[in-house]
Amino acid sequence: MKRIPLTVIATLLSLSAWAQPKTDSLLEALIRKHASPLLQHILQYPDSFRYQLIYTQIDRDKHNRPHFKQYYFHVDADNYFNPASTVKLPVAVMAMEKLHALHKRGLNIYTPMLTDSAYPGQVMVHTDSTARNGLPSVAHYIKKIFLVSDNNAYNRLYEFVGQQAIHESLWAKGYSQVRIVRRFMPLDEEGNRHTNPIRFMKGNRLIYAQPAAYCNLPFDFSKTILIGNAHWNRRDSLVQGPFDFTKQNNFPLEDIQHVLQSILFPKSVPKSQRFNLTKADYRFLYHYMSALPRESDFPKYDTVTYFDSFTKFFMFKANQGKIPPYIRVFNKTGWAFGFLTDAAYIVDFKHKVEFMLTGTVYVNRDGVLNDNRYEYETEGYPFFKEIGKTIYQYELERKRTYTPDLQDFAKVR
Repeated sequence: MKRIPLTVIATLLSLSAWAQPKTDSLLEALIRKHASPLLQHILQYPDSFRYQLIYTQIDRDKHNRPHFKQYYFHVDADNYFNPASTVKLPVAVMAMEKLHALHKRGLNIYTPMLTDSAYPGQVMVHTDSTARNGLPSVAHYIKKIFLVSDNNAYNRLYEFVGQQAIHESLWAKGYSQVRIVRRFMPLDEEGNRHTNPIRFMKGNRLIYAQPAAYCNLPFDFSKTILIGNAHWNRRDSLVQGPFDFTKQNNFPLEDIQHVLQSILFPKSVPKSQRFNLTKADYRFLYHYMSALPRESDFPKYDTVTYFDSFTKFFMFKANQGKIPPYIRVFNKTGWAFGFLTDAAYIVDFKHKVEFMLTGTVYVNRDGVLNDNRYEYETEGYPFFKEIGKTIYQYELERKRTYTPDLQDFAKVR
C-alpha cells in the first residue's frame, strides 16, 4: 500500500474537523438538561430544524472591562439559513458610517433624504407620514428598522449605502462570507445591483446628491443551496421542487454575533473591525435597538399588533410575552421562509446580569416554502423562549468575580 504523506493526512484531518458543526459540551448539556418535550423533539432532529446557537458569556474585570467567551451548539457556516431581516443590522450602521465619510456640512442622520428612481422597479420616496416632520431620513429609517423591522426602511438604506459599498466594507472587516445582495422587494439579481439616485435636502437647499449606482462586484454563487420539497413562485404557482437560495442573502451566525458585539462593545474587537461611529451614533443605536414599539410616538404603533416582544424572540416572543421594566434586549431579529433568527444582548439591571444569545431555527413541517404556513407560533417562538429562559436562569446563578456596572446601557433608555 502506498504511503500517504503526513502533510496530506494533516490537511484531510483539518478539513474534516472544519466541516463538523461546532458544539461545546457546556451549552449542549445545559440546554438538554432543562429541555421540555417540544425542545427535546427539535434537538433530536438537527437536520430538519437546522438550529444553531451561540451563547456569549460576559465577565467584567475590576475596571468593568468586558471579556467574552463564546459557547456553540451545532454552529456551521456551511449549514445555510436565510438571514431575513438580520441583514438590516449592518446596513443601518453602514448608513451612519457613510454619512461621516461624506464630510458634507449640514449632512447628518436627521437631514431629509429624498429617494428618486432611475431603473425599472425602483421606487421614489419624498415623504414619510410616520415622521414628525413628514420627511424621510436615515435616523427615521433606522428607528423603524429596530422598532418593527420595517422592510421599506431597509430598502432605502440599502440604496443609500449601495450594494458595492456594503460588501467592500464588510469584506474589509473580515466578513468574507457575508452576502447582502437583495432588497426586500420584487427585483431580480440585476435590479438589486442598481441603486437609486438620492438627494439630501434642507428646505429647498441641496446638501448632497448621490447619483444612481451600479455594483460590478463578482459574487461567488458556486455553491447550490436548495431547501424544501416544493415552493410557490412569484406568479403564485406551486412548483414541485425545492426553493433555490443560491443567490439569496447570506449572513453566517458567527458573523451576526460578531457584528452585534462590535456595535455594542466596539473596544472588544480590533480597530479594523469597528464601524466608524461617534458616541452620539452609538447612543442613538442602543436606544432604538432596545426600544419597544409602545415607546415610540413617531412612528406611533398599534400595540396590539406591535406588542412589546414583537421583535424580541429570546425569552419573550412566544405568547406575546411582556418584558419586565428592569430587562432590556438590544437585538435584531429576522423571519422568512420558515427561518427564525435572533441576535441579542440581554441585560437585567435589577440582578446585574448580562449575556448574548444568537440563534436560528427552521420550522416548516410540510416542506413547502412561500406558502406562509410555518410553525412559528407552535415551535419557533417557543424554541427561542425556552433557550432564552434556560440561559437567563443559568446566568442568574452563575458566580462572577466582579459585579458588572451596566449604567452605560441603562442611560440609553
